[in-house]
Amino acid sequence: MGLAVGEILEGKVSGITKFGAFVDLPDGKTGMVHISEVAQTYVKEIGDFVKINQVVKVKVMSISPEGKIGLSIKKALPPAPKPNNGHKRQSSSSSGRPGSFEWQSSKKPESTSFEDMMSKFKQTSEEKMSDLKRFNDGGSRRSGRGSRGNSGYQSR
Repeated sequence: MGLAVGEILEGKVSGITKFGAFVDLPDGKTGMVHISEVAQTYVKEIGDFVKINQVVKVKVMSISPEGKIGLSIKKALPPAPKPNNGHKRQSSSSSGRPGSFEWQSSKKPESTSFEDMMSKFKQTSEEKMSDLKRFNDGGSRRSGRGSRGNSGYQSR
């Protein structure tokens, strides 16, 4: 019975290195779980997540022509619905922004009309463009580059 990519198996951790963990699979084969495939979170020390002789579920990710077997522990786990948990507040923290800081109030957009939101967006955009132009114009004066405001300096 051969292994197939996508198959989920149980195996026993037989070795741990700083870049991954080796797992003994059925039929006497051994595969490797790269450090990035150990857990859903950042893994600095693999020993914090798996131990020698621990039985783990792994998903076969690849099988090279040389017979090297790439495994994943995190992809063998069912998708974790934990970040949302039915709470609307926590969904904002899963947006990839650090911490639990709420970047924008989630209460106001419901009572604000589309036209008001567009007006505010346009105003903010114009302010940012104005700041950007001011910064760029100031930079062209200092470096002597650009066609505006170079105080009569001519480069050849």
